[in-house]
Amino acid sequence: MAAETISPRSYLAVLAALVVLTIVTVGVSFLELKTSWHLTIGLIIAICKASLVALFFMHVIHASRTLWAVLLTTVFWMAVVFMALTFTDYAMRGAAPFTPGH
Repeated sequence: MAAETISPRSYLAVLAALVVLTIVTVGVSFLELKTSWHLTIGLIIAICKASLVALFFMHVIHASRTLWAVLLTTVFWMAVVFMALTFTDYAMRGAAPFTPGH
């Protein structure tokens, strides 16, 4: 199986997209939006940037179907674990008594 390469032009396009998304992230931070919108937009941009880095710089775009299945399964279960930890933290807030000085 021949190694598939990515052209330098593609790398420059991905770099430009990452720079633009970073500028958009900074620009959105200065907008007067509700906190939930800042969080939502920031997460969407972060997912886009992480996807670009994984696909092109980590060469996942040319990976086999097996690696794609492992990657998607890992992302799914990590999301489940993080959501479970977040909901557990949220549910247990206030359960521990407040102790002044600690």
